[in-house]
Amino acid sequence: MGLTMTFNVAEWANKVEAAHDRVAHAIRPAAQAGAQVFYQAVLRNVQALGTVTGNLKSSIYQKFSADNSVSVDVGGNKSLSSLAVYHVSWNTSKAPHGHLIEYGHIQKYVVYKNKDGEFRTSKRLLKTPKQIPAKPFIRPAMALMPQALAAAEAKFYEVIRGA
Repeated sequence: MGLTMTFNVAEWANKVEAAHDRVAHAIRPAAQAGAQVFYQAVLRNVQALGTVTGNLKSSIYQKFSADNSVSVDVGGNKSLSSLAVYHVSWNTSKAPHGHLIEYGHIQKYVVYKNKDGEFRTSKRLLKTPKQIPAKPFIRPAMALMPQALAAAEAKFYEVIRGA
């Protein structure tokens, strides 16, 4: 007397493979949803600073980083994400002064406006250097990590469920 059980492993393997594909397809949209929370927060923070030229606000970006992300080649010219990285920052070419605002600085030279209303730095030293306080716009956005994770999780499950 004995017990015999048979399993259709191929069917089980197909289900596991389908679930893996859904998860892999959900990773990048989920990462983008989380990055979007940070991006919107940074834009609000920059807006709250007020604008002189608007260069800082227009330089804020979010970008998928292919160099820091990881994709797995699954054959047939197809790859699936296993790690998706997005950067949220400012373009230093458009707003080279961004770090001065984010971290503060010491002003040693006289600053003036030219005829065109542009700020210029003179070659004249101030009598006493002036500490310009930081007005962070990137770092406070990190306080929204719980909301970013919630947005990423919601998008992840939305994509997996096929909604």
